[in-house]
Amino acid sequence: MDRMLVIVFDNETKAYEGKNALLLLEGEGSISVYACALVAKDADGSVTVKQGVDSGPFRTLTGTLVGSLIGLLSGPTGFAIGAVTGLLAGGTADLDISRIGHDFIDDVTKALLPNRFAVVAEVQEDWATPVDIRMEEIGGTVFRRALSDVKHTLHEEHVAAMNADLAQFKREHAKAHADRKAKLQEKINQLDTKIQAQLQKAKDRREAAEHQAKAKAEILKGKAAAMTAKAEETYI
Repeated sequence: MDRMLVIVFDNETKAYEGKNALLLLEGEGSISVYACALVAKDADGSVTVKQGVDSGPFRTLTGTLVGSLIGLLSGPTGFAIGAVTGLLAGGTADLDISRIGHDFIDDVTKALLPNRFAVVAEVQEDWATPVDIRMEEIGGTVFRRALSDVKHTLHEEHVAAMNADLAQFKREHAKAHADRKAKLQEKINQLDTKIQAQLQKAKDRREAAEHQAKAKAEILKGKAAAMTAKAEETYI
């Protein structure tokens, strides 16, 4: 199951140890790490990315789910980019919030106080025990959320309702006297603009979801190829 993990630590040393432990768990086969970053909550409330783990498809992925979450954890004070540039990319935050949930963001924000550190990672994890045990040993508090599929039903119903209003305005416009036509046309134009904006937003979200799915598939394919190559070397 794909999950978002945020592991909060009291100091930077423990946070780096936690990040390394997460990657060791991946090496053992307990989890797969799609993207990972170590962040610090500064005294002024801003979030600084201290270190990231990305190469190839990883960079694309950290620019969406992980990057969006880090930006949200920054709150109104914004963020600063440390060792890794380009980590926080915009354009898909609404998609990512819909998959993570506002309550999860609120829980993490309450725990990630100024002068604390966290490891933020998107992982594939079949069971929670390996990560929980290792992070508890280091002194980290684990926040975990399964990533839900993006649902378009509510959005489609919203657009359908606006289209119904638009059709009604057009019917009235066809029968209206000259003094009413201009006002009705203004309503038609405004509503049509809103509909087009909603349709574009839906398209952007679909493309973002497809992009993330493709990136994950490439990561897992690369990991499988690396494991096969390693096994062949061992056999030889």
